[in-house]
Parts: sequence; C-alpha cells; structure tokens
Amino acid sequence: MRAVVQRVARAGSTPGGSIGAGLCVLLGVADGDDEAVADRLADKIGKLRIFEGDDGRFDRSLLDTSGAVLVVSQFTLLADTAKGNRPSFSGAAPPEVAEALYERFCAALRELGVPVQTGVFGARMAVELVNDGPVTIILDVDARS
Repeated sequence: MRAVVQRVARAGSTPGGSIGAGLCVLLGVADGDDEAVADRLADKIGKLRIFEGDDGRFDRSLLDTSGAVLVVSQFTLLADTAKGNRPSFSGAAPPEVAEALYERFCAALRELGVPVQTGVFGARMAVELVNDGPVTIILDVDARS
C-alpha cells in the first residue's frame, strides 16, 4: 500500500465526506497487499507524529490531537512510468480486492479511535483540502515491511 498523508486544517471530497483538522490520506492498494498490510499502515498513520507540540516540534500524533482522517482511494499512486509516457497501473490491486482492503484500512483507523470520513471508492471525485504546514509524507507498506 502507498499512502500520501497530508496534514490539513480541513478536507472534503464530493461525493464523500469532510473533516476539520487532521489528515487527508490518499490511499493506493497494490497487488499482493492483504489485511495485515492495511492494519500496519493504519497503525502507522494513527501514531505518526507530525503534529506540533507546545515547543513547535513534531511530537504529537493524530491520536494525541483527536484529529480526523479523510481517506480517498487513489489507484494512480501505483503508476509505473518507467517505460514510455503512458503510466501503467498493472501494479494496482484489482478493484474488488482494493475496495475490501480500503475498507479494512478505514476500519483499522476507526478501531484506534480515529474519526474517519471517506470518499466514494471508484468514483470520480473532487477533493478539496487546506494543507496545514504544508506537511506531506509518503508511506509505503507491503507484506515484507
């Protein structure tokens, strides 16, 4: 799985939900990912210390700040551009597998106590956000990590 994690003042997707302060997570599910990968990535994101404490350092997590997450499925994060000018998406999981793992990822965040809103899996969406910082982190988790 690949996630682009953006710290936001607010974010929303149409169709879909919206959040106030927290994280916008663009999530790509790779072929070969499983529930264990989804759970590890959710745990990593829930505990990722990218919010500033009183001293201005990144020492607080989403769990510490009671922030929310907007999760948007984005298979294009798995694009392979090594050959030619047209991206290949052969590394992305098939839609039926990807949707189940996307839902598992969201459920794992909720199990941590994180409020989660989502886009609509497979839909064309307009995603709007106000990046806070800006702070943007790219995370890759697979069965081997």
